[in-house]
Amino acid sequence: MPLPAGVITGLPTAEPVLAWTVDDGSDAEVVRLYIDFARTTGTRLTFFLNGSYPAWSQHARLLQPLVASGQIQLGNHTWSHADLTGLDDAGIVDELQRNHDFIVSTYGIDPRPYYRPPYGYRDGRTDAAAASIGYTCPVMWYGSLADSGLRTDQEIIDLAHRWFQPAHIVIGHLNFLPVTRVFPHLHQLLTDRALTTITLDDLFRA
Repeated sequence: MPLPAGVITGLPTAEPVLAWTVDDGSDAEVVRLYIDFARTTGTRLTFFLNGSYPAWSQHARLLQPLVASGQIQLGNHTWSHADLTGLDDAGIVDELQRNHDFIVSTYGIDPRPYYRPPYGYRDGRTDAAAASIGYTCPVMWYGSLADSGLRTDQEIIDLAHRWFQPAHIVIGHLNFLPVTRVFPHLHQLLTDRALTTITLDDLFRA
């Protein structure tokens, strides 16, 4: 379907699909394990990455085939996870452009128009600055595994049971190991609920 104008917080479809999106990348082992999980299960994911984290260069060879096939989509999360509302317009553009250039040079794809403002902090001014370089679609979420900080395995499972629902965009993070220990449970939950994971590109024609 055509990409709707403005911010996306959910999927405008009645189909039993889920967009599992994953941010940051501060822990290289978590990034590697997510890549392995996607490869072995076929789960489709969207990574909103910060290129300043070494993991994205370290594991580029592992990730590139999944990006090339479209199974994992890459989105822009700024270079250094900056609060865009605290920057002037030039600073906003610099954060997004630097990350954009990294993604293009490392993975050979153009992540526009999708970006996720760090912490979800955005307003009309930040949206306009991002749009000036082609990032016209801020992607928010409707459900979170809340693992930007350290969570227990059970907390992540409980949040997945709450938020893995049709047409939801769910946010997770590539920062701490507990989520990787519950991958089998999360995959089984998707199966039990007959949910198909999709990327944004699977649904929208940008």
